[in-house]
Amino acid sequence: MSETDEVDGAVASRLIHASSNIRSIRINGTQDQHYLSNKISTAKYSFLSFVPKFLYEQFRRLANVFFLSIGLLQQIPNVSPTGRFVTIVPFSVILALTALKELVEDYKRHRADDKTNNSLVEVLADGGNWQKKPWKDLKVGDVVRVVNGQFFPSDLVLLASCEPMGMCNIETSNLDGETNLKIRSALLLTCVYDTQVKISELQGEIRCELPNKSLYEFQGNISISRSSDDWTPLNPNSILLRGAKLMNTDWIHGVVIYTGHETKLLMNSTKAPLKRSRIDCVTNSQIILLFFILVAIAIVSALGNWILTECFDDNHQIYWGPFEGNNFFYNVLTFFILYNNLIPISLQVTLEFVRFIQAFFINWDEGMFHKPSNTYALARTSNLNEELGQIKYVFSDKTGTLTENIMEFKRASIAGVSYSISADEEQSDLIRHLREKSKSKAIIEDFLVLMAMCHTVIPDTKDDGVIHYNASSPDEKALVEGAARYGYHFVDRKPDTVVLKTPNGMEEYTILNIIEFTSDRKRMTVIARTPSNEIKLFVKGADTMVSERLANDPVSRKFFDQTLDHCVEYAVEGLRTLFLAVRSVSEEEYHEWQLKYRDASMDLFDREKAIAEAAEDIEKELTLLGATAIEDKLQEGVPEAIADLLEANIKVWLLTGDKQETAINIGHSCRLLKGDTPIITLNDERSIRQDISNHVEEFRNNCSLGNNDNNVSLVIDGKTLGHVLRDDPLKRTFFDLCNSCSSVICCRVSPSQKAEVVDLVTKFTGEVSLAIGDGANDVAMIQKANVGVGISGNEGLQAANSSDFAIAQFRFITRLLFVHGSWNYTRVSKVILYSFYKNICLYVIELWYALYNYWSGQVLFERWTIGMYNIFFTSMPPIAMGIFDHQCTAETRLSHPVMYQSTQLSEYFNIKIFWFWVRPG
Repeated sequence: MSETDEVDGAVASRLIHASSNIRSIRINGTQDQHYLSNKISTAKYSFLSFVPKFLYEQFRRLANVFFLSIGLLQQIPNVSPTGRFVTIVPFSVILALTALKELVEDYKRHRADDKTNNSLVEVLADGGNWQKKPWKDLKVGDVVRVVNGQFFPSDLVLLASCEPMGMCNIETSNLDGETNLKIRSALLLTCVYDTQVKISELQGEIRCELPNKSLYEFQGNISISRSSDDWTPLNPNSILLRGAKLMNTDWIHGVVIYTGHETKLLMNSTKAPLKRSRIDCVTNSQIILLFFILVAIAIVSALGNWILTECFDDNHQIYWGPFEGNNFFYNVLTFFILYNNLIPISLQVTLEFVRFIQAFFINWDEGMFHKPSNTYALARTSNLNEELGQIKYVFSDKTGTLTENIMEFKRASIAGVSYSISADEEQSDLIRHLREKSKSKAIIEDFLVLMAMCHTVIPDTKDDGVIHYNASSPDEKALVEGAARYGYHFVDRKPDTVVLKTPNGMEEYTILNIIEFTSDRKRMTVIARTPSNEIKLFVKGADTMVSERLANDPVSRKFFDQTLDHCVEYAVEGLRTLFLAVRSVSEEEYHEWQLKYRDASMDLFDREKAIAEAAEDIEKELTLLGATAIEDKLQEGVPEAIADLLEANIKVWLLTGDKQETAINIGHSCRLLKGDTPIITLNDERSIRQDISNHVEEFRNNCSLGNNDNNVSLVIDGKTLGHVLRDDPLKRTFFDLCNSCSSVICCRVSPSQKAEVVDLVTKFTGEVSLAIGDGANDVAMIQKANVGVGISGNEGLQAANSSDFAIAQFRFITRLLFVHGSWNYTRVSKVILYSFYKNICLYVIELWYALYNYWSGQVLFERWTIGMYNIFFTSMPPIAMGIFDHQCTAETRLSHPVMYQSTQLSEYFNIKIFWFWVRPG
């Protein structure tokens, strides 16, 4: 057994039995408990649940309850002054059409579910033969054989494959939107079970965490011996998730661990948060007010009838309507029914139709078509079309959103010397120093080896012999390609080795441990045995993380000051930097640490934290090699787009994980920061409260607190921001400071902090916010904002798939807001106002007529006549306005961003405008 498979059995056993909150799975055996079926259902309704569920969904809307009440009241004998079917028939037709739409959509879901559930996969039967079974019949503990091009039917532990050492390639676009291939590998313990005879003899047990949503984490252990103490840790690299596809690999063997709705794919298939436009909220509140006005008018009318009949003795011959006698309660109901059309029953249907067509206009707009990627804009929801016209705050990611996310290795600082990466590598200083056998030769070699080895890239050798690299992270690919330009080619990867082609020939490095990059660690570590049989630890990561772990001696920190100066220089140029460091590890120290690391790897309940703590014991006393600098160019049109947004009185906040200098430089490049703009920098959490108070007091003394026209920008780092967000009283003061600045940049922030910042601003301002990003780390803020926009970029489609609108480039946001947002806002406003206006004109006349018919509730003329008139003569104008109306051309709006402020400030639809339209007279 290799060094990486040594396990302390007693310790592992204690960890395994530490809690009963785990799942125990017998491989190729009968399970001790019942688990969920692998049959899935993504449909909304079943045969029995359709009627109750549909009715519940519809009558959660107060408007539908209102119209149903009117329809039912009209069925009461001797109460309704109108026909019995005036309301109930059109209302029933609307419900029927809605039900038909729901049925059609759900029928498609049922068909898709049936197709998925009945897909076939090879399962190891009792006789040791492969037998094809539908996915829905899979059970936990079954061993399956998946062939090239097939999707995995459930969550599996990879046991073996056709490739050496149990490796396989997968595509995870259904999970995270990334189309680049990823590599997975079986444990050395199980990769030998690669034939039908061997796999049929496999017996063992897996103990793992309970089903959860985490796509990138897994904690579990496996034993294939009869001894309960012989356990080996499993990791995410051995897990194949449902929804992923096997690629460029003939077959794999895997054992089922999670099935059906307990798979990670299904557990992550949650509904997007419900978002409503501000216009909808205002309209609903006014409908409630109109309802009370309707009740009040009905009571006043009934009271007028009572006063005339009870208090005055005259000879009027009164038509009481369908009932006999003067009953006040009946009169209230009569007038309530008579005036019910003050609230238009057709409004919701008209709005849905108009918004549906508006969404198509967004999808078809050639002005937002990106030819290189053949991508159009996409409205993923039509409920927020008009909200695009009221945006006050834009929160933007940087990498892949403002920049191309196409990385290129541009600069390097090695052994205190700065190198520019030239087109002619043979004439470069780096190659010359490498060949001259200078004092820095060994450092340069370690630097290039680290670049070529410390990553998750997959090499793909084409028929012409050229190696192409597949990477989920563009910066990793850039570093590997950069090392290759200087003779250090990454050639092949196996579970425990990496093969490099160097100027010294083919070199094989045995990978002992890989400690993955996480958002908390901000670094990646590889421990490898070199061809000279020396154990070395290679680290690449953020400068702050690596510099804290350098040895405190002159040799290890010899080039620290020069490297730091170079990194500042690179950051000013807008380049992304990483520190690279190395350390030699003795055999004794490594074996001692390996036991601690294996203990941490066996932890089923907080493995990431345990591994991070174990890593601290060996990621120390590092020797700095230097730093890399990668260029990520701005997308076309970004500076102009941001300048237009600012002119439209939209505040733009930049939320990025990059270091402070890089973020500031990008801010200048994209015109978010002006050259002469003073910058308030908050990066000391110890004095943050006092710093914020001082700046707020300064703005207050200048009478400019809360004035975002101040020519001042603010920059805050993630660590300091985290302290602010944990302090509720400080949040308000911090927001006052931010709101007094023309622009805000938050650097070194985590995905959760991005969402918290969006929530902070939305909470304190009540303004409409928009978040835009391109990666999975932007999903939280996209869903938290009032409007989420995803960019279909190189980091996959997860952001686009979680958004309300998707575009291909940041520059298209101006057309999305200034043209479609403004047009849709004014159109929807006119649809709502006209709908109320026409109904009041048509039906309030009955209130006027009541003055002349002794408040008897007698209708002016047959209600069906009004209904037909309404249908044929008044239904089309609001639809036409909602689809085609616009005050000026798209070109005019794009060339004059200041015009956006009229819709941003709700000048076309607000409470004052609403009551101006519906007022009497």
